Amino acid sequence: MNYIQNSLLQAQDTLNKFVAEDKNITLISQAIEKFVDTIRNHDGRIMACGNGGSMCDSMHFVEELTGRYRKDRDPIAAINMGDPSHITCVANDYGYEYIFSRHVQAWGKKGDTLLAISTSGNSQNVILAVEKAKAQGMHVVGLLGKTGGKLKDMVDVPIIVDCPITDRIQEIHIKLIHIFIEGIERELYPEHYK
Repeated sequence: MNYIQNSLLQAQDTLNKFVAEDKNITLISQAIEKFVDTIRNHDGRIMACGNGGSMCDSMHFVEELTGRYRKDRDPIAAINMGDPSHITCVANDYGYEYIFSRHVQAWGKKGDTLLAISTSGNSQNVILAVEKAKAQGMHVVGLLGKTGGKLKDMVDVPIIVDCPITDRIQEIHIKLIHIFIEGIERELYPEHYK
């Protein structure tokens, strides 16, 4: 079997194992409830952070909320923590581990929801962002990988892709992000799904 087939079969196997765990479906539903509660009941915002590919995923999540997913609708209040000027300023003045927590401190408020993405569950800058979010009364959804790391016990909703391969984890994460967006839209704009 060549590497192309192997890669596709690994992705299929990772998804099948994830779907086979009933708790994962429940956790996805709980995450959507947190996001919807933030928008509907708190007039709040959704924030998202992650490193590398996980930052790209957090950016993708936010642009689908503030822009357009499947049909036209009003933008949904969401912020990605990927501004290079903020990142380089904070990294230079305080340290890289504070790039997300300073953002949460500046913009997060009670009732907001943070999507914290870490394939290891141990990214220090994501951990500090979660600590700051919890201190400010925010909800936290974790998209995690491997065993969930330190973050699995810190977030309100830990969704863990139990796989040792980072790219397989990220492939499930982007699928979950699309499900989050669809779930949010189904609740806030049900007319789009009739």
